[in-house]
Amino acid sequence: MPEVARAAGVGTGTVYRHFPTRQALVEAAAELRFAEILQFARTDCLRDPESGQGLARYLRHVGQILADDQGLSASVAATVGSSAPRGEILAQLELAVGELIDQGRSARTLREDLAVSDVYMLVGALSAIIRTGSGDWRRFIDLAFDGLRPRTGN
Repeated sequence: MPEVARAAGVGTGTVYRHFPTRQALVEAAAELRFAEILQFARTDCLRDPESGQGLARYLRHVGQILADDQGLSASVAATVGSSAPRGEILAQLELAVGELIDQGRSARTLREDLAVSDVYMLVGALSAIIRTGSGDWRRFIDLAFDGLRPRTGN
């Protein structure tokens, strides 16, 4: 907590008044991250429905955030037991991702059977690739989108 206070330019007491435990601080940082992702989905990804590219922008953004701040992901997983969103922010993210899927379907860039749970499965795989350094996460997204395109013929 003293390191956090120093980085924020406030006293340790101020940090403890707002975040009485390390877990409270980590949970607040995670909520902030998820709120930023939600805002990006709403303002950037949903703005151009005709292109059908919102979900791709969303996943690339999530990947970049995970790659840029692996320490927060590790802290959240160690403190909370999972780095996935929970509660109200999860519900809001699911709604936004559902809208992105609908836009992609309407633009015929995404397959009809794609579900929000499939996107979270991809985010989990993306997170694992970044966490373990087991490959190029951007290539993974490109390859995944090959499988998300509408099927033509059988």
